[in-house]
Amino acid sequence: MLIFVLLLLVGAALATIVGQNNPVAGTLLALGWLIADVIIANGVRMAAQWERAVVFRLGKYLETRGPGLFLVIPIVDTVTLVDTRIRTMDIPSQQVITKDNVPVKINGVIFFRVDKVEDAIIKVQDYRYAISQYAQTALRDVIGQMSLDQLLSEREQIAKMIKKAVVDDTVGWGLDVTGINIQDVDMPEDLKKMMSRQASAEREKRATITKAQGDREAADNLSAAAETMAKSPGAMQLRTLQTIDGLGPTASNTVVIAVPVELMETVKALAAKAIRPAD
Repeated sequence: MLIFVLLLLVGAALATIVGQNNPVAGTLLALGWLIADVIIANGVRMAAQWERAVVFRLGKYLETRGPGLFLVIPIVDTVTLVDTRIRTMDIPSQQVITKDNVPVKINGVIFFRVDKVEDAIIKVQDYRYAISQYAQTALRDVIGQMSLDQLLSEREQIAKMIKKAVVDDTVGWGLDVTGINIQDVDMPEDLKKMMSRQASAEREKRATITKAQGDREAADNLSAAAETMAKSPGAMQLRTLQTIDGLGPTASNTVVIAVPVELMETVKALAAKAIRPAD
């Protein structure tokens, strides 16, 4: 368009200069310049850095050009520009029955780019629509072979399987599928409630087991501590003093020791002496 405007301005200036001396010649020059301007402008094309131009001459594939400026023959050549950047396309929500007969709705996203523009234009009528349909079909086929537990826990592996299926079906299309991701898995509300109750019961089970293990370890430790104290005569007295000290100096705490620890130790010693003669 810019070339057309520039040539048109130059032609108008020349036609004005010539028309001052010979109006007929100026008019003919302006008309001829306009026709030449249209032909030249249509013969100069430009492709951006991310575009490639597929050139057809009289309906037959000629070559792929770009990026930058290139020349074509007007009327004889036709040009189709193709964007080679990575495209993102949503996979619409699909109603699928899993292997264990659970209805789910799944949607995803596919990432692809045009690798060979001539194949994408010549071999496929509309590569965007075609790859979208293949992605939907592959998603339904792969999910139909999976159970619900596999669907929830192996989403990355399932996405790779869907990608492989799409790549295998689109060989020769000139497309490069860079990735397919599963975005959302929608399940019936009743199933969600049952799964929530199952998860709650599982957590309660784990909590009960953990508490039982803690009680067992605490009992083992207390038994070992009792054995250690029994081997040391003054251990019980030191433990009693430590417990009293741990109560704190507040006035609200009152400690009453009914039997002194020393007396208990004396009784134990006398009992031991009384038992020895009997042996």
